[in-house]
Amino acid sequence: MLSYLIKRLLQGGLVLFLVTFFTFTVMFFMPGDPARTMVGQARVTEEQLELIREKWHLNDGFFERYWSWISNLLTGDLGTSMMRPGQPISDMIGNAAGFTIRLTSMSMLISLMVAIPIGVLAATRRNSPLDYFSTLGSTLGVAIPNYWIGIMAIVLFSVKLGWLPPYGADSWKAYILPVLVLSIEEMAAIMRLIRGTTIEILGQDYVKTAQAKGLHRNVVLTRHVVRNSMLPVITLIGYRMAFILSGTIVIETVFSWPGIGQLFFDAISNKDLQVVQAIVLLLTCIVVIMNILTDMMYAVIDPRVRVR
Repeated sequence: MLSYLIKRLLQGGLVLFLVTFFTFTVMFFMPGDPARTMVGQARVTEEQLELIREKWHLNDGFFERYWSWISNLLTGDLGTSMMRPGQPISDMIGNAAGFTIRLTSMSMLISLMVAIPIGVLAATRRNSPLDYFSTLGSTLGVAIPNYWIGIMAIVLFSVKLGWLPPYGADSWKAYILPVLVLSIEEMAAIMRLIRGTTIEILGQDYVKTAQAKGLHRNVVLTRHVVRNSMLPVITLIGYRMAFILSGTIVIETVFSWPGIGQLFFDAISNKDLQVVQAIVLLLTCIVVIMNILTDMMYAVIDPRVRVR
């Protein structure tokens, strides 16, 4: 187990290096002048623009700027923002992370609470109205883009009915729409997987043997079916938790949610290279860590994985 963990950590380190290099390359060769973006519509001379470029080392070469950025990262320094001069990027990300973590945690919790029981019930009651309804709902949840659902939710519940705020995070009501919209796709994916896995396990010999011994139906479901059905679901949950954070970029933009996604969008719009690179690095770290934790959790639940 220890050797496997070390191997995964080395693989994760390689992924982080490749992502940082690729991200820096894309941002370095992005069209436009960050210095002119900083000044906006203000009237400045070319000499003043040149001073701004010198201050932010925009005239340095590719490898020189990349090495400077990596060296600062190793010391824990993410740099300062160009769109908010003087403000440390770590503070900006720290302030936005709380909103994103609350949004994603609540969304995943709701998804699990709804998707797992409905998926199991749909599998045990195949071809029933519940099965047809859950299959249709999960298909639509995966197929329909969540940004479209978000826009339609704003039009209906905010503009037409006036029940919920369309943007911001000032009150508990502001959480309802973004949390529910973000939950729909996760709920649909988990429900489809748990239903298919449960149907497969119900046909296994050990389940039939347990039923033949006279065990109660609920005992068979909880001890044998649901427990084994959760193995692939854990893998999916780890995968979805890793990428749900990046998926909030769209939802946070739609609802003007003051999280990492909104910060990332603003940084790209303002060509704030340091902030973009820091957020991409953060999201990559989360993906790598969640994948490693998922593998470790899988090994804890399934002894066969530890043996291999």
